[in-house]
Amino acid sequence: MKKTLICFTLLIICSCHKKANKKNEKIYAQVAQEKQPTKIDSTLIKKHLNILASDEMEGRKPGTPGMEKTTKYIEQQYKRLGLTFFDTLSSYRQKFSYTGIQMSNIIGVLEGKSKKDEFVIISAHHDHLGMKKSGSGDRIYNGANDDASGVVGVLALAEYYAKNKNNERSLIFACFTAEEMGLIGSKHFGKNINPEKFVAGINLELIGKEPKTGPKTAWLTGFHRSNFGKIIQNNLIGTGYKLFPDPYPKYNLFFRSDNASLAKLGVPSHTFCTTPIDTDPDYHKVTDETSTLKIDVLTETIQAITVGTSSIIDGKDTPTRITLE
Repeated sequence: MKKTLICFTLLIICSCHKKANKKNEKIYAQVAQEKQPTKIDSTLIKKHLNILASDEMEGRKPGTPGMEKTTKYIEQQYKRLGLTFFDTLSSYRQKFSYTGIQMSNIIGVLEGKSKKDEFVIISAHHDHLGMKKSGSGDRIYNGANDDASGVVGVLALAEYYAKNKNNERSLIFACFTAEEMGLIGSKHFGKNINPEKFVAGINLELIGKEPKTGPKTAWLTGFHRSNFGKIIQNNLIGTGYKLFPDPYPKYNLFFRSDNASLAKLGVPSHTFCTTPIDTDPDYHKVTDETSTLKIDVLTETIQAITVGTSSIIDGKDTPTRITLE
């Protein structure tokens, strides 16, 4: 009788332990799930791309109605995400005039937690070539890859960090104007900042096509000029995604995108790209349409950037300053 009672008691205890363990496992799984960062939403990426590269935007040339529509769309996204204004600005627009054309960079800020006075800028250019003045057929330079894809990346990363709220350093999301006219917008921005406060620059350009380096890869301009790229590579270990140095040194691409305006001030600012530049048939052509891009490439590249730059944004890594030769 006593043995039976002891066995029965042990069964009850074991049963309780199993239930408790299952409950704990459920709680741990839930906590782990809550800690997982938000994934990049390919549906939202497709929506942004289709709007920014639509005919309605008329090729996004500075000073045109299409550019104004583009600017308003980006502003709406910043406002929806709760981004604040940069520095002393009273809106998301940093306005200025160039060759008689009224222009504006579009800048939003997500303040950091423990290192709010240290800035990481995430940028792309929202301008393109506009429209052909005459001719038959398609006359709109939609600029889907160049650089609606990069602007989509800026908006997706703003969404990611606004939801996760895990950025120790302050993030500046900048869509620069008039890049196609000679990096005009980013140069203007650079004149009005203290570069010492800028820890890194993450510039995105032409990230919607599969590169010559293969699937699940991207390449970085100016790789040897700081240890920014090595930090990214280290963070990507085990993800199945790889970052390579710029495979086109003869094109001098490091100085041909908006990262250069900050890099010349010493900021470790580099451009991520995925496009096979030497064989791309759509570069600066009216054929640069959304149909030529791969949403999965765009999505996985942006996702990889969140992982690759994570230790910089959370304050653990600080890239070395740029050295210009």
